[in-house]
Amino acid sequence: MLSSGIAMHNENELINGCIKGERKAQRQLYELYSHKMLAVSLRYAKSQPEAEDIIQEAFIKVFKNIESFRKEAKLYTWIKRIVVNTALNYQRSKLYLYPMVDVTEMHDMKEEREDILGRFQMEEMLAMIQELPTGCQVIFNLFAIEGYQHDEIAKELNINVGTSKSQYARAKMLLRNRIENAEKERYEKFK
Repeated sequence: MLSSGIAMHNENELINGCIKGERKAQRQLYELYSHKMLAVSLRYAKSQPEAEDIIQEAFIKVFKNIESFRKEAKLYTWIKRIVVNTALNYQRSKLYLYPMVDVTEMHDMKEEREDILGRFQMEEMLAMIQELPTGCQVIFNLFAIEGYQHDEIAKELNINVGTSKSQYARAKMLLRNRIENAEKERYEKFK
C-alpha cells in the first residue's frame, strides 16, 4: 500500500492509463505525487512560483516518458529523479551568473554544530536554503540531501570537484551564520 492510500496494483493501472494518455489517470498521478515533488523542487528553487514551474515542467516530462518507466525502481523514485533533473536544468543556466570559489581559496571555517538543525522548523530551514546563492543551493541539495558525491556533482554540473566542495563548504558556512543569527534573534525576543 502506498502512503497515499492507492494500492500497488492500482499504481500499475495508473501507469498504464498515463501511457494511453488518459487525462483522468494523469490527473490522479499528478495529485498523488505533486505535493511531495513540490517539497523536493522547493529545495532547488528561489520561490514557490519557481518551484511550481519546475514541477509543471517535470510532470510534462513524466507523462511524455512514462512508457520508459521500467519498474526497476519505485515510481516515486523515478518521478523524483525527473524533478531533480528538471530543477538542475532550470538552475544550470543561472549558475554562471554566480561566482564559484575553488576549495583552495576557502579560509578558516568554524566547526559545525550538529545539533543546531534540530531547533528549527522545516519551513525555516527551507527558507534559509532558498536564500543561498544558486550555486551553493544546488550543490548543498545534491550533496547533503540527495546524497550525491562531489565527483558526481562535478560531472553533472560541468564544474571541477574542488568547486563542488568549496560551494558546499560555503553553503554550510552561510547556513550556519543564518542559523546563528536566527538563534540570536529568538534569544533577544525572550530576554
